[in-house]
Amino acid sequence: MAREVLDARNLLCPLPVIRTQDRVARLAPGDVLEVHATDPGALNDIPAWCRVSGHRVLEACERPDGLVVVVIEVGDGAGG
Repeated sequence: MAREVLDARNLLCPLPVIRTQDRVARLAPGDVLEVHATDPGALNDIPAWCRVSGHRVLEACERPDGLVVVVIEVGDGAGG
């Protein structure tokens, strides 16, 4: 199981979700991706994408410094 970090800071919607989607496509089920973003919309957009794409959100928060962190466990891609 791999764990990677995606730096999506200073990107505006929809780029954090697109970059997340591109990176997840290269990972295997069970791998973990930690996304760092500064667009506050990513806090809702990435988990919404995960729900429809079959991935699990392990953590989603906005830190006091404004950094949005979303931790994803890659699913099998058979989302609903």
